[in-house]
This record gives sequence, C-alpha cells and structure tokens, in this order.
Amino acid sequence: MATKKVEMVVAPKPAHFVGDGFRVHNFIPGVNGMDMKRMDPFIMLDYNSKFHFNGTETPRGVGVHPHRGFETVTIAYQGKVQHHDSAGGGGIIGKGDVQWMTAAKGVLHKEYHETEWAKEGGIFQMVQLWVNLPSTDKMSDPKYQSIKNSDMKKVDLGENGFVEIIAGTYQDQQGPATTFSPVHMMNAKLKKTGKAEFNFPANFNTAALVIEGSILVNGEEKVKTDHLALFKNEGESFTIEATEDAVVLIISGQPLNEPIYPHGPFVMNSREEIIQAFEDYNLGKFGYLAD
Repeated sequence: MATKKVEMVVAPKPAHFVGDGFRVHNFIPGVNGMDMKRMDPFIMLDYNSKFHFNGTETPRGVGVHPHRGFETVTIAYQGKVQHHDSAGGGGIIGKGDVQWMTAAKGVLHKEYHETEWAKEGGIFQMVQLWVNLPSTDKMSDPKYQSIKNSDMKKVDLGENGFVEIIAGTYQDQQGPATTFSPVHMMNAKLKKTGKAEFNFPANFNTAALVIEGSILVNGEEKVKTDHLALFKNEGESFTIEATEDAVVLIISGQPLNEPIYPHGPFVMNSREEIIQAFEDYNLGKFGYLAD
C-alpha cells in the first residue's frame, strides 16, 4: 500500500473571537490553498487552542444565529459547552464529548459555555468543524447527535495508547456518529514514542491537527502542538509517532465534488439557493429560538 505523504504543515493563524466565548484559529478555509474545495467535505475548521476564561455569572458564547446546508461538529477537549437549537436539539458536552448538529434545511442555534463551568472558568479547548451535506440532503430535516466520550469506540494500541472513533472506522471498528457521506473523524491519544497507522482512500481529503504534544508523520515530518498536517491525495497509509504524549485529531472525507456556494451561515450549491435561504430565514421558516 502506497504511503500518503504530507503536502504541507500549516501553522495556526492569529486567533480571533467568535462571539465572546470562542477564541479560534481558522484552518479551513485558510491560507495556502486550504479552501472549501480543497478540503471538501470539510468546509470550515476553527480551533480554540487552550485559553483560560475567567469565571463569570453570564456565560460567554454565541447568540442565536441561523445555518442551512451543512453540519456543525463540536469536539470538546477541555471545558463545557451548552447548545440549543430551534429543532429541539440541545444538551451539554463536556471533556471528550462531541455534539453533531445537522442544520440541513435550516435551524437557529446558540452555543454558550455551560452555566456552572462558566461561573468557575478555566482552560477551554475545542474544535468546531463544518461538514458539507450532499445536494440531495441539504433540505432534509435537521437533527442532533449528542455523543458522549463513553459512547465512542476505543481501539487499544497497547503501550502505544489508543484511538477513539467519533465517525467512520478504524481497524474495522465503527464510530457512533451517523454521516451523510463517507467521513472519518477520530482522536489518536498516544504515549511518548507511541505509533499508530491510518489508512484512507487516496482521493479522500485528509488532515491531522495536533491538539497536544508533537508528532512525527511517516518518520520524517515533524508537526508541533496546534499545527495541522495536510496530506496529499496520493497513497493510502501513513503513520504518526508521538515524540511526547500527544492527542491528534484525524479527519478524512470523500469529496462531494459538487458546487460550493457559501454566504455567511449558509452553504448551498448555487446563488439562487442562497437567496432562497435568506428569504426563508426572513419568513421565519427556521423556527424560533429565544436568545
């Protein structure tokens, strides 16, 4: 099986705030050609690297806003987030958990630091991904998946550590998330010198974000904390080795190869569909959600 090599290692861009609760580095769409088309079906990746929030009685976050045409996936590494949406989805995710919201034909939602956590404050670390939906599913009904860490399949690598699967498969084990197109999403949690091998089809868009520690990819490419390795669309297999205890988010997805027409909180296939999204939003078709 041919080796999947690193195309480039991407350093985090300067952080900016989304609302007042998420201090993020934006990797997708980002610099060096990492646009929505190149990373399809992953159309956004915001990374809230470790950041300390002071305690507050008024939880920080992002107020009510709409989405249509894709899914939002929030992975909690440290801290707690509370979510509500106009389709009735919602809940609290804590360390190690994931919330997977399918906006599809349209929802309003809001995301805040969980009330009790916000009062104490502390280190906050999260990833939010936007996963595009195929054109046939963009106007399907919204849904919400609350995925507890205990629900994730964990593949034991012995002294090397383990891999926890959010979506897709690893070593024939299946993650709990349901997806509309082939998507693999998992955390490799490796001890120092621990190794893990991954195999994905050559044409899948694949990246590895180092959440903790540092790694060597294929024994030669060093990737530091908060940096992302983008892989070439050649070859199928690659290895990562932890040069210190490491946590690495691995994403790989089959490109939809459909037109991508984004505008703010909507991602559709044409300008006409974007105009329709704004009309539907203004007509109240996304439901109601109190701020």
